[in-house]
Amino acid sequence: VQLVVSGGGLVQPGGSLRLSCAASTSLLSINSITWYRQAPAPGNQREVVAYISRDGIVSYAESVKDRFTVSRDNAKNTVYLQMNNLLAEDTGVYSCYAIVYDRDGFSSTYWGQGTQVTVSS
Repeated sequence: VQLVVSGGGLVQPGGSLRLSCAASTSLLSINSITWYRQAPAPGNQREVVAYISRDGIVSYAESVKDRFTVSRDNAKNTVYLQMNNLLAEDTGVYSCYAIVYDRDGFSSTYWGQGTQVTVSS
């Protein structure tokens, strides 16, 4: 499975961006996709931003609730992260991560490449 991430860029505080995570296979074969981000400061760890399961269950980090929305378009094999009312602290490299379970219950994991999101005036 390959994941291609796009949509990052420079935006002013209060602005919006939409990130895309396009999969090379049907989303119905992917158990879940999680959006992560890593802030630029040295030593910062990657943090979970949002999650969406194959069944459409979603969850968000507290810091982005009510501002970010994760969604999926099965026809396009793409998961989106709509980010509104962006804050400076949302700056970072955003990546998507997929978990796929096979028929025997073994999991495989895949990362998309990161895309830079910079929120600055």
